[in-house]
Amino acid sequence: MKFYVCIKQVPDVNAPLQIKDGQLIQDADRNILNAYDASAVEEALVLSEKHGGEVEVVLAGPEKAKETLRKALAMGADKGTHIVTNGDEEFDSYSYAKILAKFFSDKEYDFISCGKQSQDTDAGLTGPMLAELLNLPYATNAVGLEYSDGSILVKRQGDAGQEMIELPSPGLVTCSNDMNDPRIPSLKGIMQSKRKPVDTISLDDFAADAASEEVKTKVLGFEEKPKREPGKKYEGEPEEIAREVAKLLDSEENVI
Repeated sequence: MKFYVCIKQVPDVNAPLQIKDGQLIQDADRNILNAYDASAVEEALVLSEKHGGEVEVVLAGPEKAKETLRKALAMGADKGTHIVTNGDEEFDSYSYAKILAKFFSDKEYDFISCGKQSQDTDAGLTGPMLAELLNLPYATNAVGLEYSDGSILVKRQGDAGQEMIELPSPGLVTCSNDMNDPRIPSLKGIMQSKRKPVDTISLDDFAADAASEEVKTKVLGFEEKPKREPGKKYEGEPEEIAREVAKLLDSEENVI
């Protein structure tokens, strides 16, 4: 079984940040493996350890993102591919999907997995767009995977409960971070990751046509969330409070 996992380096959401003149200012040195992608890597490793197979991770990002690729290898992935960007390009979900689709166009695999969204934008669109571009069946927001007879049984979180979907091979699945607890790389895993093969591809040479397409979504600016009005607090006997609340709900203040 061949599993490809698409991963992304994202800013650490726990790092200090501020908004100044409509721009988001973050600590440029606090970058991590996207949590949803870490769960996708973990689940691919669990399935490969149980059923046999190979796990390869793919990352499109600047040169410094290689450290994030190495973390996935330290977790246990067998091989990595780094599609190197210049670092100053503007990408959205569609851009990443186009780049990854170009990468997978001549690859053989059983399944591709991605995090269901990335922590920096929370868009959750790259995985489904990639499946569409590759003409693959897919399932989103998976919280559990079981492999059997060439297909994966996907347990996904729906709006009204959990759903079970049988996903044939080849297919694509996006993973929730509620799926598992990703393993912490051991010292042995970290040392082994330095000897694992990593293919490096320049985006300009590899998918210049995909990278040059105008992004479909642009961030115009950032601003602080507006402060909420303080709530009303009632004191007194329960019956009196209930009457006051009932009057409020029946008023023209459009409370509900």
